[in-house]
Amino acid sequence: MLSTFEIVAEPNRRRILDLLRVERRAVGDLVAELGLAQPAVSKHLRVLRDAGLVSADVDGQRRLYRLNAEPLRELDAWVAPYRRHWAKHLDDLERHLATMPDETPREHGVPQRGRTKR
Repeated sequence: MLSTFEIVAEPNRRRILDLLRVERRAVGDLVAELGLAQPAVSKHLRVLRDAGLVSADVDGQRRLYRLNAEPLRELDAWVAPYRRHWAKHLDDLERHLATMPDETPREHGVPQRGRTKR
């Protein structure tokens, strides 16, 4: 069985999850949005469903798929230390940039520093 990491490593599956994060969708809607063949979308949905990342509700003759984000907690827990790492570095960069003087002149809103004459 694939891990959650392996499942979401596939770009089309991530796109499906992104679409389902916003609202429930039928297979046909996903096919139109993704530009993939219906069998390919169905295969991705089957993998996502088997992993518990999506579930389907029957609405008449069609199934509406929706996101189940609970299994993504594993990913979130793994990413958390890296998120803190980058947040600290971005905070450090922000503090450094705040100490730098504004530069003039500007041409079209772009600082002139580092420009070379040709």
